[in-house]
Amino acid sequence: MSGKGEIIQIHIGQAGVQIANACWELFCLEHNILANGRLTQGSLDEAFLTFFEFTSSKPCVQPRLVMIDAEPNVIDEIRVGAYRNLFHPDTLISGKDDSGSNFARGYNLMASELLDRSMNAIRRVADRCRNLRGFLVFRAIGGGTGSGLGTRIMERLVEDFGKKTVVEFLVYPSPSISPVIVEPYNALLAAHFSMDCTDVSFIVDNEALYDICANTLNVPAPTYTNLNRITAQVVSGFTASQRFGGGSTVSFQELQTNLVPYPRIHYPLINYAPLVPISHSQFVDMSTAQLTGQCFQMSNQMVRCNPSHGKYMASVLLYRGDIAPNEINTALENIKRNRSFRFVDWSPSGFKIGVSPMPPCYVPGGDLAPTNRACVAISNNTNIRIAWCRLVNKFDKLYQRRAFVYHYVGEGLEEGNFNEASENICQLVHDYLEVDASAPVSRRDSDPGED
Repeated sequence: MSGKGEIIQIHIGQAGVQIANACWELFCLEHNILANGRLTQGSLDEAFLTFFEFTSSKPCVQPRLVMIDAEPNVIDEIRVGAYRNLFHPDTLISGKDDSGSNFARGYNLMASELLDRSMNAIRRVADRCRNLRGFLVFRAIGGGTGSGLGTRIMERLVEDFGKKTVVEFLVYPSPSISPVIVEPYNALLAAHFSMDCTDVSFIVDNEALYDICANTLNVPAPTYTNLNRITAQVVSGFTASQRFGGGSTVSFQELQTNLVPYPRIHYPLINYAPLVPISHSQFVDMSTAQLTGQCFQMSNQMVRCNPSHGKYMASVLLYRGDIAPNEINTALENIKRNRSFRFVDWSPSGFKIGVSPMPPCYVPGGDLAPTNRACVAISNNTNIRIAWCRLVNKFDKLYQRRAFVYHYVGEGLEEGNFNEASENICQLVHDYLEVDASAPVSRRDSDPGED
């Protein structure tokens, strides 16, 4: 075994489960695993054991995951889809009723039905791990299931697995696309209740992904499949050095140590390069300097905010493929010379580098051109506060009129929770502003136990 330890993925709610489709399609391609779970000759290096485990009938494997949704439709599609023989039936958990886009309903009623079943499934997968590294959680926080039930699951992960690292990919309400009027309530309540349950949270907003599809990849009317395949490449790049040997790796724990200076400030920006459409395959062969430069452009960012208006606390660059280490140093010197790229005074160097020799994998029928190298840049930048400010403003506009509050109180939430959530996220914005001023954040602001 590679000795890297195992990672369990938990996909919650409609968005989380749909992201699973794209992720596991890509992981199977990367590890030479067929849709029915059979290993091919190319998968003998055992790198797949980070994400997959052997079934009782070798040479078949199954993913280390659990998928959970309050209503059955999306998971039923997986039960009959192309990968139906890959996923163990016990890891697909669905209820009979949806969460009505209501955090409180997901947190209380749906949890009473699904929480124990979900945790039992997670524990069964964990019991079969030799050296469990941590959890990757995927959920949207604008609806009811990912926000409410997802938060209950996060709370239980901390209770049951203590020191294991929890990293989440949060699909965040978009600045101008809002399919659900109460999205700001759900998102702010979820962020408030689960802030202390996660070590690192990557925010992805669909609007940023729509822009990438429309403006960069020439996909004028993207579906969720188009968006989720971009997210899958980001997740793959982020985990490549955890799975494949060689190069210089960055573990879950190192990621947290390098990126998160204070426990509350754990919402880094995430960028991916190269983003080249399939029609431009001949132009995809970028130098390390070009790749690194593109990784710090707003057009390659998974959430809408302008990092040049803030300061960087830290940045982790995860390269994969044909990369020469000396070229990385030159590329970073170019970045540092850019006047709009500013580090806080107390973190002048700020870069952590990981390199995996395994190049990115092309998804047949996908929008991204095949390439020999790629980079994921994860940066803790103070201007992520703008995304939180947008959300607080929308929340306050709804709450000033007490719009729909009775729906939440009727599902067991106390009205005081709304004020607490708003105050907590306003405090988070204040924390980022303090860092921006390069004054160390006081212990009270940084310690979640004292809020």
